Amino acid sequence: MGNLTSSDQPRTDHVLPKHLGGGPLNLGDPDDRSLRKVEKDILILNMVRDRVHKEKCSAEAAKLDKCGGEAGLLVTFKCGKEKDELIECSKRWFHDEGLRNECTEEFLKQRSYYRRTGKPGYLHNQEEKETSGLPQFAAQ
Repeated sequence: MGNLTSSDQPRTDHVLPKHLGGGPLNLGDPDDRSLRKVEKDILILNMVRDRVHKEKCSAEAAKLDKCGGEAGLLVTFKCGKEKDELIECSKRWFHDEGLRNECTEEFLKQRSYYRRTGKPGYLHNQEEKETSGLPQFAAQ
């Protein structure tokens, strides 16, 4: 019981380092563009991987899916060409700096939106689409 205090003062120590706190909701500075290791090595690369499979190599993935559906349990033996095409396409795009930079910018926008509003970052894109379709009227 040596670590407990009986004072009525609020605690001033925080779990997060000071540079990760702050901002309007104490979720971090919305304008901070620095990236932690986990953000660079995991979160952004997951965004890259998702975009590669959904956008850049969707034709190759569809070919492999079709072949796999037809081959059934023999997919390993019958669909080697399609698998190799998907892997080559994925490698090409996964190491593309332009795509990585796009995903990094998108991640920073989503993180900034979360830190500003407390809402999940993916809602940033939905709200952006909703407001972009509206005509811009001058405030009267």
